[in-house]
Amino acid sequence: MPSSIDARVRVFAWLSFLFEVFIIGTGGAVRLTGSGLGCSEWPLCTPESLVPTQEQGIHGVIEFGNRTITGVVGILAIVVLLFTLHAIGGRRAFTNAVWFALVGVGAGLIAYAIAAAAGAEAFPFFAAALLLVTIVAAAHSLRTTPGRKDLPVLAWIVLIGVIAQAFVGGITVLTGLNPFIVGFHYAASLALVCVTAAYLVRMREPAGARERAVPVWFAILTHVTGLAMAVTIVVGILTTGSGPHSGDVNVVREGFDATVLAHVHSWPGYILAGLVVALTAAAWIQRLPVRGWMLLLVAAVAVQVLVGVWQAREGLPALLVGVHMVLAALTAANYTVVVLKLKRPTAG
Repeated sequence: MPSSIDARVRVFAWLSFLFEVFIIGTGGAVRLTGSGLGCSEWPLCTPESLVPTQEQGIHGVIEFGNRTITGVVGILAIVVLLFTLHAIGGRRAFTNAVWFALVGVGAGLIAYAIAAAAGAEAFPFFAAALLLVTIVAAAHSLRTTPGRKDLPVLAWIVLIGVIAQAFVGGITVLTGLNPFIVGFHYAASLALVCVTAAYLVRMREPAGARERAVPVWFAILTHVTGLAMAVTIVVGILTTGSGPHSGDVNVVREGFDATVLAHVHSWPGYILAGLVVALTAAAWIQRLPVRGWMLLLVAAVAVQVLVGVWQAREGLPALLVGVHMVLAALTAANYTVVVLKLKRPTAG
C-alpha cells in the first residue's frame, strides 16, 4: 500500500493553494468593479443562459470569470483529496471516495428536481445535498482509511469548504449582495487559503508525534497574536463592507460608519504589528526554528499597514483595497505556517 506523498500530490497541492489565493483576487475584482450582480442568477448567469450575454457587458464577464475559477478550485480540491487518499489509504480509500462523489451528485440532482418541481429556487437544494453527502463521505473516509489522518482531514476540509463556498456564493447573489454574507464569503475563502497552506507544511513532514520546538511563553504569545490577527481581519471585513465598494452601483450600504470603522480597524492592526515585531525579535535573539517565517510575517504585516494607511488617505481606491484583501490572506497563511512550526516531529 502506498504511504508517501509523491510529486503529483505536491504539484496539485501547490496549485490548490495558489488558486485559493487567486480566487480571492478575482472575487475582489467582482466586488470592486461593481460586477457583483453581473450575472443576475445562480448557477445560470441569466434565466436563459449559463454564460453572460452581450447585454451584461464587462460586468457579466468579470462575474462569470470568478465563477469559472470556482470550478477550477473545486477540481483541484478533488484531485488533491483523491491523490492523498490513494497515497495514504491505497486503492480502496480512493474508490470509496469516488463512489461517494457519484452518490453526492445523484443526491444533488434528486434534490434539484424536487425543488424545481415545487417551484423553489433549485440550486441551493442541489448544493446542500451535495454538501451533506460530502460531509458523510469525509466522516466515513477518516474512520476507515488507515495511516496518518492529518493530510486527509485537511484535504476533506478544503473540498467541503469549496462546496460550501459555492452555496454561499449563490446565496450572495440571491440576497442582492448582503454585506454580511459577502463578508462571510471572503472570510471563508481566507480560511481555505490557510488550510491549503497547512497542507503544504504537513505534506513535507512525517506522520507521528510532535513536540514543542519553542519556549512555552513564545507559543502562548504567538496564539495571542493570532487572536489579534483574527480581530483585525474581522473588523477589516466590516470596514470594507461599510465602504463604497458594495459590489454593484445600485446596492447602497447602510449601517456602520466606514470612517469610524477604519479607525477601529487600525487599533488591532497596530497591536498585531507590535506583537509580530516582538515575536520576530525574540525568535532571532533565541535562534528559534520559526525565525525565518517570523521575519517574513513581520514584512507582510508591515506592507499591510502601509497599504492600509495609503488606501485610507486616498479614499479607498479599488486597486489598493483589492491588494489589501489578497495580502490579508497571504499574511494569514504565513501565520498558519508559523503556528505549525511551533512544533516539530519527535526524534526517532
